[in-house]
Amino acid sequence: MDPGTRPYGAGPSTDPGTRSYGPGPSTDPGTRPYGAAAPTTDVPPSGRTSGAVAPGFEMPGFDIPGTPGRPHFIPVIDLDTGGVIAVEVIASTLGGPASGIAATVNGVNAAAQEDALLPLLLPIPVSAVLGGSAGLATLHEALRVTNRRSREVILVIEGDVSPGDRRYLLSGIEGLRAVGYLIAFGGLGSSYVPLELVADASPYVILISPDVVERGPRDPRRGGLAESLVTFAKAIGAHVLAPGVRDETQLGAVRGWGIRLAQGPLLAPSDWRPSLGHSRVHVPLPLPETTPAAAMLGPRVQEFLLPAVTIPMESTAEDVMSVLSSEPSITSVILVDEYQRPHGSIDRSRFLLFMAGAYGHALHARKPAHRLADSAKVVPKTTPAIAAMQVAGRDNARVYDDLVVVDEVGRCMGIVRVGDLIRHVAESQAGR
Repeated sequence: MDPGTRPYGAGPSTDPGTRSYGPGPSTDPGTRPYGAAAPTTDVPPSGRTSGAVAPGFEMPGFDIPGTPGRPHFIPVIDLDTGGVIAVEVIASTLGGPASGIAATVNGVNAAAQEDALLPLLLPIPVSAVLGGSAGLATLHEALRVTNRRSREVILVIEGDVSPGDRRYLLSGIEGLRAVGYLIAFGGLGSSYVPLELVADASPYVILISPDVVERGPRDPRRGGLAESLVTFAKAIGAHVLAPGVRDETQLGAVRGWGIRLAQGPLLAPSDWRPSLGHSRVHVPLPLPETTPAAAMLGPRVQEFLLPAVTIPMESTAEDVMSVLSSEPSITSVILVDEYQRPHGSIDRSRFLLFMAGAYGHALHARKPAHRLADSAKVVPKTTPAIAAMQVAGRDNARVYDDLVVVDEVGRCMGIVRVGDLIRHVAESQAGR
């Protein structure tokens, strides 16, 4: 390599407006910054295959059913509504197993080939996170090439964590979160991941082990473990996802544990693909009766949180039209600034009705979208359900507009649909 050439990902840019994928080399030999390699072995996540293909590849075998290179798309189902709210992508290659970040990058490219517009769940091994930002440059580049934003990607960290790697893993997670990724932990209940580490990491989602889902309905010990994980997740403000639901008994148990998000053959066929256009599935069992909330105001709104579709403030009405026409399940688009703070909300029905009017498209398509936006109905993530409904009811003309949930510094975390709040309150009243 030419010594005058800086390799990709080596050293941050001094320009604050330029994205950098890797920190510069540390000058202190006694410290290990985020990005330094940890002494660990790359082990593909348990039960999954992975592979190495360079970003921007045209993967052979994607259109040939049954080939080793065919990716698997697993929809994440909201059991209350039957809606598909995200897609997990498990990609492999024809070349066989690979280590590190390669399978995660392949998942990004596979989703792009399928035009998957919903948020992505991408498995990533612990070793890749421990390796630091330099080793993740290919993932950042794959997102850039496929026109994906990091806040639309949930990285599911999988694998065992040794005690000596705890500090480095938390440092790596903070680096990923700073770039914009949402963090999840997979395999809880069977993998060696200390719960105090998960609590310190504050993940967006935790995935309980498929073994717990399979054995929980007939094993009270596994069922108790699942319930404790759900209680733990609520305490740290994380969602819970139950993978591998295969029959109605398991689905009933999952609902009984208080889990709202699930995956599995019972909910979607194994050949499901985003390009099929099925944004809603049939949930076989009716909702079970729920225990009345102990507090009259109900749970916090973050328990009903759904991913928000966000666009920059400078986007045009034509950009909004493109987003809404690409996915029928999108109910609103949130306008955010460079710090992800919401500045406006565009309701799907009103926007499309406005654009369909006389000269609507001709007059407004190429003009800023914020001209047609309403003020966002912002609620903090700790707001109780009843209080959030009061916020929704302040404007009679916009009672059913999505609420925008923000964190402690005002950044958009997602949306809450008023219908979900009403449904929960009605079920709570019926159970009393």
